[in-house]
Amino acid sequence: MAQKIMVDGVVMWARDYKIDGFRFDLMGHHSKANMLAIRAALNQLTVANSGVDGKKVYLYGEGWNFGEVADNALFYQATQGQLGGTHIGTFSDRLRDAVRGGGPFDDDPRKQGFGSGEFTDPNGAPINSGAQAGLKHDTDLVQLGLAGNLKAFSFRLNSSGAVARGDQVDYNGSPAGYATQPDEVITYVDAHDNETLFDSLTFKLPVATTMSDRIRMNTLSLATTALAQTPSFWHAGADLLRSKSLDRNSYDSGDWFNRLDWTGADNGFGHGLPLEGDNGAKWPYMKPLLANSALKPNSAQVMTATAQAQDLLKLRYSTRLFRLGTAGAIKAKLTFPASGTANAIPGVIAMRIDDTVGADIDPSLKGLVVVFNATPEAVTQTVPGMAGKALSLSPIQANGSDPVVKNAKWNTAAGSATVPARTVAVFLQK
Repeated sequence: MAQKIMVDGVVMWARDYKIDGFRFDLMGHHSKANMLAIRAALNQLTVANSGVDGKKVYLYGEGWNFGEVADNALFYQATQGQLGGTHIGTFSDRLRDAVRGGGPFDDDPRKQGFGSGEFTDPNGAPINSGAQAGLKHDTDLVQLGLAGNLKAFSFRLNSSGAVARGDQVDYNGSPAGYATQPDEVITYVDAHDNETLFDSLTFKLPVATTMSDRIRMNTLSLATTALAQTPSFWHAGADLLRSKSLDRNSYDSGDWFNRLDWTGADNGFGHGLPLEGDNGAKWPYMKPLLANSALKPNSAQVMTATAQAQDLLKLRYSTRLFRLGTAGAIKAKLTFPASGTANAIPGVIAMRIDDTVGADIDPSLKGLVVVFNATPEAVTQTVPGMAGKALSLSPIQANGSDPVVKNAKWNTAAGSATVPARTVAVFLQK
């Protein structure tokens, strides 16, 4: 009967209210059979019989494996890695943790990641011991996430230089790559659970980091989802530097901490110490940060952040190459040429999508190169195999809101990109 109400409810919302996607909380506490029953019922909806193409309605949820149902104890669960071929998505904590740094339950919230200055911009906290090796592994997780978190995607690891499949990359003792198709993964760095992206960066970036640079790291972090091959998920307000005053679990915190100001006048930071519940142990870290007025952006800075974020969305939809759609196309076209080579620069990712291989996805382009520079310095990243190939900065960035990225340059002879600090640059090959 529980399955029946799930099926009937979803069909009603899709048919009568034209809802085109459904998220399931703690989906791992449902069985795979539950989810397939919903999928089958939706597939019966057609434009002719219901005014809806049910096959286009997307299902996704939290595929965590824990609790009394863990490890299929009561039934075969709808969890990460067990939904291959269903086109049902699960949130991926792999890229999330690699970009933000650490995990949501760390005792010390200052653990840095690819998007928060790991190794290249240290905050001085002892928890970041071994940051150089940590950054290399986190870079692998980000690269795998950009490629759809596919278990069968092979690439040269930044951490070792060896070639490995996604399911051979470690994530806390489990395979990092677990999907068979890119729509089985939701890539995100910010959701309603845990600290917002802005608050996570507040914990992790060096306190002296300017607000301008904080905005750039916010944009760079969002870019790892906007330019990924999977569906991209942003929490409401991520582009507005939304803060909940460092609250980790705000479900019961009221509007005082949860209010979202669309005008940008108040991003929510500095409203006071959040409720003790899940936050009390971190109050000693929170107090000096919340009292620091330099860590609260003004409305102009919030508008700068959202303009940069909107440009990321324009980039995502400027070419189908950021949405190849199948594991086969991703494996054929997407590479990380500098990863694990002598050309690799710590804190930098170069992603190549070659549209001269396989089916022509975008007839207007031969391909593109994206360079993510998460470091506090400008870099010149050589991209192996690209010498002699002419590329140019995407018109969206060349004419966009961010004056800094307009300084990014491509050197055709060398096959290298010079990219400003804390910047993502997209170069197109026509």
